[in-house]
Amino acid sequence: MDPSWTFAVGRDELTRTTVVDAAAVDIADGEALLRVERVGMTANNVTYAVLGDAFGYWRFFPAEPRGLEPSWGIVPLWGFASVVESRAPGVEAGQRVYGYLPSASHLVVRPARVDDLGFRDGSPHRAELPSPYNAYRLTSTDDAYRADEEDLLVLFRPLFVTSFMLADYLADNDFFGAATVVLSSASSKTAYAAAHELRGQGPRVVGLTSPGNVAFTESLGCYDQVLAYDQVASLEPKPAVYLDLSGAPATRAALRAHLGDRLVRDIAVGLTRQEPNIEAAGEFFFAPDQMRKRAGDWGRGEVERRSAAAWRRFADALGAQVEVRVGHGPEALRAAWSDAVAGRTPARVGQVIQL
Repeated sequence: MDPSWTFAVGRDELTRTTVVDAAAVDIADGEALLRVERVGMTANNVTYAVLGDAFGYWRFFPAEPRGLEPSWGIVPLWGFASVVESRAPGVEAGQRVYGYLPSASHLVVRPARVDDLGFRDGSPHRAELPSPYNAYRLTSTDDAYRADEEDLLVLFRPLFVTSFMLADYLADNDFFGAATVVLSSASSKTAYAAAHELRGQGPRVVGLTSPGNVAFTESLGCYDQVLAYDQVASLEPKPAVYLDLSGAPATRAALRAHLGDRLVRDIAVGLTRQEPNIEAAGEFFFAPDQMRKRAGDWGRGEVERRSAAAWRRFADALGAQVEVRVGHGPEALRAAWSDAVAGRTPARVGQVIQL
């Protein structure tokens, strides 16, 4: 087996990192061993760490079984892995899956609910965690999968699920009567994927971003209007929903001061900054909640079909806008993490790591 290793970060100090070697893994009956191959690093991964304790993200891949002290956290990543050994019925060595993976070389899973689409990790420590994060989808039967789009899937698919469900949540609630939807961190992948899905559904879609990202954000064509953060006062004074993807208190304060009672909904979506102010928002959007609702409304297959169709629209329209930069190995993963935490990754760039 290839050498095993784990990359971990300080749970209370995200700039503190370590890479430790791991012992070879022996799997038990009912288990399978995945080799993590290709993952993405975005601001979304920083969100998982910032909210690691509050939302249980550290619980998916505990540090202690990997020989690390509890002060360390293993950052969840999205990407592709291959089954290198299996003692689980229906799961075979050589199969390739897309799913939620640790910042490490390997992952032991206990496949459950195995079917032609893939399986779920039925490991006891994940039983009470949100089910969408426990699904591993076979590339061979995935309607959204294309071999030449792996990097786009690595970078956007987890974000896109949030974006798609966020847009659906607003539509499902008639946009709360708003004439305008305002998104902060508008140059971020989650924001502009949501804007792409929202535009043309009724409300005017406005993006807020830093002055240096205005031109790039406008070039995406997802927004009816793009404003720098210091131009909030130029927003039309109409009923608005605010989707906060930046976690910046000053932006929220400026919007509330300008719109007053016309700010009909204030929703925290994710944090690209390390200033958790969820408590200051009116609510926190959690994509798995809307996904569960729609699974009940439409059925799992229809959720998959609609999401895949929306992904196809988005990938065809905006896939070429991303400059993919590929790194190799654990040190590239460490560098990508440091850039993401510090906010140094340019809006147009997507960081992919081949492990």
